[in-house]
Amino acid sequence: MSFEITRQSTAVGAYVTGLDLSKPLYDAVFERLHAAYLEHHVLCFREQVLSPAQHLAFAGRWGKVSVHPYVASIPGHPGLMEIGDPHPITVEWHSDTTHAATPPRTSMLLARRVPERGGDTLWASQHAAFDTLSPALQEMLQGLRAVHRGTEMAGESGLSAREVTAVHPVVRRHPETSRPALYVNADYTKHFEGMTEEESRPLLEFLYAWAARSEYRWRHHWRVGDLVMWDNASVQHSVVPDVEKGERLLHRVTLEGEVPR
Repeated sequence: MSFEITRQSTAVGAYVTGLDLSKPLYDAVFERLHAAYLEHHVLCFREQVLSPAQHLAFAGRWGKVSVHPYVASIPGHPGLMEIGDPHPITVEWHSDTTHAATPPRTSMLLARRVPERGGDTLWASQHAAFDTLSPALQEMLQGLRAVHRGTEMAGESGLSAREVTAVHPVVRRHPETSRPALYVNADYTKHFEGMTEEESRPLLEFLYAWAARSEYRWRHHWRVGDLVMWDNASVQHSVVPDVEKGERLLHRVTLEGEVPR
């Protein structure tokens, strides 16, 4: 099966064209895609026409589909969620569900309805963010852990703070490549373990800003039929909130991950 993989930025992101994801993937095709995923961290498959069941089947080729702890799935399709208008949670730079003990490794979005302009999503390489810190700060950060906690939506759904709180290393080693990456984000990281929020705030705010520097980013403008998958162990993402209500609808699937190390 002939297809092309085209790098989109120095740090992160590639387009994949010429593949029909509604059909099973040959092992050789999957191996090439897996290698590209580890290299580029974000892959966008263009011109996909998938039913919800086919979307879930493609996701299942990469791992076990996870069900969000407090965001409802589409009826009849456990693990498939609707993502609509930009929300403050999605506008903030973040990795998905880092308040879980085992955050999802992979996330996938399939564009069902998009505006002609606006509603772009950006990704930023957290490997590049870590690599460009000073050696002294790198060494210090590798000795720190941070507390992550779910948003107000968790409480509204009846979950206790304990159920949506986890402690993770500030520098995460990728589970396949062992490459280090920053692993704190403004949505879920509350403070460093053993420190107060006030004590933690200056360094965390520096890291949040550093993690999203322009040279680490790729910005994607959506088309209907785009399926984008990304590695939550490698990148953070953010949506641009410049669209009118109801113009944007995507379907999201996440895959189970492992305890960050």
